[in-house]
Amino acid sequence: MEHTIENKLKKADKAFNDWKNISFEDRQKLIKEASEIFKNKAKDFAEIITKEMNKPISQSISEVEKCATMMEYYAEVQNILQPEKIDSEFSISEIHYVPKGVLLGVMPWNFPFWQVLRFATPAILAGNTVVLKHASICFGSGNAIEKVFLEAGFPEGIFQNLEVGHKEVKEILEHSSIKAVSLTGSERAGAEVASIAGQKIKKSLLELGGSDAFIVLDDADLDEAANVGALARLQNCGQTCVAAKRFIIQKEIEFEFLPKFIQEYKKYIPGDPMKMETKLTGMARPDLADDLEKQYKKALDNGAEAIIPLERISDTEFNPGLITVKKGNPILTEELFGPLGMIMIAGNDDEALEMANNIPFGLSNSVWTRNEKRQQFFINGLESGTVNINRMTSSDPRFPFGGTKSSGYGTELSLLALKEFVTAKTILGK
Repeated sequence: MEHTIENKLKKADKAFNDWKNISFEDRQKLIKEASEIFKNKAKDFAEIITKEMNKPISQSISEVEKCATMMEYYAEVQNILQPEKIDSEFSISEIHYVPKGVLLGVMPWNFPFWQVLRFATPAILAGNTVVLKHASICFGSGNAIEKVFLEAGFPEGIFQNLEVGHKEVKEILEHSSIKAVSLTGSERAGAEVASIAGQKIKKSLLELGGSDAFIVLDDADLDEAANVGALARLQNCGQTCVAAKRFIIQKEIEFEFLPKFIQEYKKYIPGDPMKMETKLTGMARPDLADDLEKQYKKALDNGAEAIIPLERISDTEFNPGLITVKKGNPILTEELFGPLGMIMIAGNDDEALEMANNIPFGLSNSVWTRNEKRQQFFINGLESGTVNINRMTSSDPRFPFGGTKSSGYGTELSLLALKEFVTAKTILGK
């Protein structure tokens, strides 16, 4: 292992020995300081994001501001990690929550500040230290985050960015200093990292891909569903794990809803990412655009039909596409990570639910209906970590975030995230 990386892991381990003994409330004060820095310098950090991965600057600013809001939440939450006294026949009868140690975060490029901080913040508040392996195009984001932690007053070694490639992940994860890993990324990357962690008996948390359903029923507000649906698919150029990717439309409203949806969809035209009015830009890398084109062709070759052709206009830019897809198309087993949406037509609620669930993924779904009984039908039946009623998917620090099936396991955000990387230690005595 490179000498620099070895030293950083040792520094993280050493820092943990002191950090675990710092009070929860003192850790919160530092998190509050960091949140203020992110809030006050949101535009500066946003420019780093946009330059690295091409996100519209307005969305980059929103990402950094959301990080500040999330950190404010954790700076004020109750301490659920205090020792719990349990009624029993023993004179000493408690549960203690003990931080695990140095955690490795393997994070993606699509939300280069948010994905890192939503993992790192509760983990560090719980008493752990973090080393980050960021996407290769986002080392600037990783270094900026590390500087904020230091500027906020965190001791050295609490959060460190490692400028390493994918090949080094295995060796780092196997290192004795690393006690657990959190990965946000593709299904393939998650399987590889979980396999390494499993062989070394180390905990893993995986937030992987999705192919979320956006279900529109005949009693929905169709104008709002069309407007929100276009944003839900094309925000961040469609490069979002929880983006709406499959629009399941009830047959009775197909010819009323689709024109509204298409009209909203066509408003997204690629523009200069540094202009505040830009809503859509190019993808993060040319090879990602290549992959999307291949998936588009694969879908068409297997019976999909183009409503709006996916049109590539530069190395990374597309005029967004929209296709109709029927059951059995192999593209439904894949994640479309870019500005390409799928339309499916369902005869009734049962068929809509079956379509929504009949994929490998289970991240987050959106259902549009005013009827409470129908809402409950989908709430109970959808196989996903989140169900949204009459709104698009967006994570909120107050609520748990995570998936099921091939979308991963484990919980980020909310108070539950504080217990993801601790050991519940039983204390009994006579």
